[in-house]
Amino acid sequence: MNAIDLLLEDHKRVKAILSQLSDSTERAVKKRTELLNKLEMEITIHTRLEEEILYPVFKKAGGKEQAVMYHEAKEEHRTVDSLVLPDLKKTAPDSLEFSGRAKVVKELLEHHIEEEETEMFPQARKLLGKAVLDELGKQMEAMKAEYKKSLNSKPLAA
Repeated sequence: MNAIDLLLEDHKRVKAILSQLSDSTERAVKKRTELLNKLEMEITIHTRLEEEILYPVFKKAGGKEQAVMYHEAKEEHRTVDSLVLPDLKKTAPDSLEFSGRAKVVKELLEHHIEEEETEMFPQARKLLGKAVLDELGKQMEAMKAEYKKSLNSKPLAA
């Protein structure tokens, strides 16, 4: 699978989790906790795939416009990974505050996904071509498999 198609599948999964999370109520504590853990895992893997494999190649192949896109996308990742998601994880899942923060995470991620899908990915297809995207896709699949394996081998906290 090529890199863009793989990332688009990730986007679908993330959007589905976000919809379930924002549709959940304060009473769905267990469901919210499970969805948040799933979301964090998906985002963590996805961010690594983009930042370690696609983004650097995209930036190198492009010019100033692509460099600006690269830095903006990385900043959006940092905002979600370092600020918004950790805040949501510290928020009681049975609170209205959780509902509000979940909505903000959803809006931020949907904005980021839309920019990638309408601007960055089409440009990446043109700049990089099928052969490069196929090779990046192989690297991504290998990294994803390795990352999931390392997550599954970690002992669960008692």
